[in-house]
This record gives sequence, structure tokens and C-alpha cells, in this order.
Amino acid sequence: MALFEAVQGYIDRKRSLGVIFERAAMDLRAFAKRLGDVPLNTIEPEQVLAFLNGPRTSRPTWRTKFTLLKHFFEYCTARGMLETLPMPTNRPAVPRAFVPYIYQKTQIRCLLSKTRECQRLSTCSIDAPTLRMLILFLYATGMLVGEALRLQRDDVDLKAAAITIRGGRFNRERRIPIGADVRSRLKWYTSSMNRRRPQATRLFANKDGSPIRARLLVTSFQRLRRLAGLQRHDGAIYQPRMHDLRYTFAVHRLSSWLKQRANMNRMLPALAAYLGQVGLGYTERYLLMTPERFRNQLVKLSPLCRKGRRWCDDRVLMKFLDEL
Repeated sequence: MALFEAVQGYIDRKRSLGVIFERAAMDLRAFAKRLGDVPLNTIEPEQVLAFLNGPRTSRPTWRTKFTLLKHFFEYCTARGMLETLPMPTNRPAVPRAFVPYIYQKTQIRCLLSKTRECQRLSTCSIDAPTLRMLILFLYATGMLVGEALRLQRDDVDLKAAAITIRGGRFNRERRIPIGADVRSRLKWYTSSMNRRRPQATRLFANKDGSPIRARLLVTSFQRLRRLAGLQRHDGAIYQPRMHDLRYTFAVHRLSSWLKQRANMNRMLPALAAYLGQVGLGYTERYLLMTPERFRNQLVKLSPLCRKGRRWCDDRVLMKFLDEL
């Protein structure tokens, strides 16, 4: 099989699984354009390395493209298109501490207040009510940006106050409850959407009813962040991101439970299930980002700090997980 056909088949496969594959698709097409429509079995590691060593390519970008091409060639090998992977040696990872940004509630209110100014131009594909609702929705549910953008109108059950999330990275489906405030806002928003763009099938759509692209949304959010005057001064590489609303949701939720002296042995697994995370290790990271005044309580409450014990050893906890 030729390279162009294999690349398009791989992209179509990813998108059929609900994966947002925009940047990766661009990189794969750039790789195919550089090599030409050659047979797959003629590609050599030196050609792959020449593509990876392109101008102004940082080490993290190099490794990201390497992983993308490796997965593409593994896909081709599994389907009998290739016998061996034409991959060069990977570069070693550069250790880098990444600290998510945790928004304060006043900052979130500031973001919401600036949406009209941010989207005032007629050339903006996303209108102000949609951008405002998206920010509020992500903060209130902890949902991934891609999960929110893939939501269909039928996925929102306002009567039952629940949302069905489909697809995602592991092609799993989960149903999460929503609070009364979120339900009320969504009811107003969906009624407004039905009047303004009845042709749209997605819950969050552009002015013309078409699906919102993740990259366009990120660009709009960064413009909004600058208008709101939100900026990091802690030496971090990244400025506050839209994805940080997920971290903010988790940390604010944990802080609230700690104030209420809730049983964290039960609440942490519940939070993991709500966020759709594979293991408790992902959720435990949020404990380290909670306010300093809660640290002593966390040392006592978190099973992570009990030497010789694991989550799966707690029978009460495992019974609770089975009932989620």
C-alpha cells in the first residue's frame, strides 16, 4: 500500500473512534508530503529521522512526532502492510515539572464577564453565550475539552439531571449527574440554541451550527484570558489554559469535601469515576494541589500515605467502587 492511502486510512480510523485528531493529522500529512506517495515497505529509518529533525523542532515536539509515527507504523504492521517498523532511535525524555494552574473563583467570574467583549467581532465563529457556557460547563463538570465538544444534544438529559459522555481516548462511555445550577443554565442555553440554530446537532456549536474545532476554541480562550488579565508569574512555561478548568474543578471539589470532613477513602474513587479516569493514581495528583491548610488532614486521610496498604486492600472501598 502507498503512503498517502495508509495515512488517510489511519486518520479516518482515529476519527471514527471519536478522537480529536487535528494536529496529529496535520503532522502525518506533512510527513507523507515530504516523502511522497511511496510504497510503505520502501520507507527507511533515515527518512523518518530527516522528517523529525526539521527546522525549529523542540525536543518535546520531536518526541511527540516520533510517538505519532511509531503508532502509525504499528497500525500498518498489525494489518500486514509492513513487516518491520522503519523507526530511528528515540530521544531520551527531558524531565520537566509541569504545574497546572488552579483558578480562583473570582478569576472564573472575571473570565465569564469578558466573553461578550472577547467575541464581539462578527468574524468570531463562536458566539459569546456559547463561550461563556462552555467555560462554566467545564468548570462545573471537570469534563475534558474534547469530551464537551463531542457532546450531542441528545446526550444531555435535563429531566434526569445527567449527561452521557461517549467515546474519548479509551472509547468508554459514562453517565454523570449534574447539579441544579448547571441544569438550570443548560436548560436556558439549550432553549436559546434551539431558537438560534436548530440545525446544530452538537450541544456546543459555532454560529452556523457546525462543530467547534478544539484549536479555534483554545485560541478564543487565550484571547479571553488576556482580556481578563490572567497571567502566571511563577516561572511556569504555560500560561493558564482551558484544560486547567478540569484541575480547578477537582481541587475545588476536594477542598470542599475536606471542609465538610467527608470520608476521602470514598470520595477519591468517586471523583475518579466521575472524571472518567482509569486509575486512582491520576486523581491522587489533585491532593497535592489542594490548599496548604488541608495538608495535615490529607496525610491522615489518604491511603496513599499508609505504608504497606493499597487501595484494592480496602474491602469497604472496593464494595463502594462496585456500587458506583
